[in-house]
Amino acid sequence: MALEMSGEYVLPVERAKVYAALNDPAMLKRCIPGCEELEKHGDNEFAAVVKLSLGPVNARFKGKVRLEDLDPPNGYRIVGEGEGGVAGFAKGGAAVSLVEVPEGTRLTYKAEANVGGKIAQLGQRLLAGSAKKIADKFFSNFTTELSG
Repeated sequence: MALEMSGEYVLPVERAKVYAALNDPAMLKRCIPGCEELEKHGDNEFAAVVKLSLGPVNARFKGKVRLEDLDPPNGYRIVGEGEGGVAGFAKGGAAVSLVEVPEGTRLTYKAEANVGGKIAQLGQRLLAGSAKKIADKFFSNFTTELSG
């Protein structure tokens, strides 16, 4: 099943600081909902373990993430895949763009994902709603960490 999602957030800090934070494994681990492990492997690769609840399905996903098309401090493309055992799998990517605005930095993302297995049986609306809630929680955490 394919999912598409996009969003925009205004962060109250300068663009270079946002870009640096988006590349900081410790910062990301604190902000990603359910993140148990996040390790940098090489310049632009990360390995992660994230525990998620998607509707009635609870799963621990192990995955890899790679940053591509780096354009500091303007943005990049993030590509990843994760395996959740019997819950299924997810593969996808997102383009992240950072633009200076009077309030700080506007972060815009456009993501696409393909999911399979038990989680794909949940249906498009439930998965899209869950994914949006996770993204909103991440950016809420991220904003709080950047501001603090």
